[in-house]
Order: sequence, then C-alpha cells, then structure tokens
Amino acid sequence: MVNHQTIGHSTTHLSAEDLAALRRHLHEQRLFRQEQLRQLAGPVVTSRAEDRPHRQAAAQTEVRVKLSASARMVLADVEAALERLDDGSYGTCHLCRRPIDRERLMIVPQCRYCARCQQVREAAP
Repeated sequence: MVNHQTIGHSTTHLSAEDLAALRRHLHEQRLFRQEQLRQLAGPVVTSRAEDRPHRQAAAQTEVRVKLSASARMVLADVEAALERLDDGSYGTCHLCRRPIDRERLMIVPQCRYCARCQQVREAAP
C-alpha cells in the first residue's frame, strides 16, 4: 500500500510564487470581509423607513444577520488559512492529509479539504 502523506512541509507542491499569490489573495479576502462586516453592522440606510411595512424591515434585518454570519465564517476560514501558511501546514487536506490540488487552492485559497474529501463531507447526512 502506498502512503500518500507528504513528508516535511505540505506546501512543497506549491511554488514560492504560488504561495505569495495565495497569501495576497487571502489578505484581500480578509480586508473585503472585514469591510463587509463593518458595513453590515452599520445603520440601515433607507429612505422613508417609517413608510415601509414592518415585514419588509424585518426581512432586511434577517438578510443582514445571515450575510454577517456568512462573512464571519469566511473570515474565520481566511484567518485559519493564513495561520496554516505561517506554520507550514497550508495545502494539506485536514482529513486524508494529502496535498490539495494547486488549482483548487487558487480558486478557494481558504479551503481545508481536497476535492474528494469535500465531496464526502457534503454528501454526509
């Protein structure tokens, strides 16, 4: 049986240029999510809010709450990916410990799982 675990740093399948680009992208994502959370936390800016039905205002509040929760989750994933970059564990699947495909990391740099393990997680009840 072949052992697919990576020896040494898991980022050996990524070039220095790849890692630099991924770090920049993660920093951009961090700034974007932080700004998104600031905007969502601010007051709702609407015209003639007193004329708006209560149901519509409640729906807007619900959307803001859900967007904020989603932004906080992505921000946490981005922060965790930056920590993995710093400690050398970036690019390794948290389940199977195999390297995550470069193309996948370039699309979703904060991902924790390889495509196969992600599919398994999503298929689980």
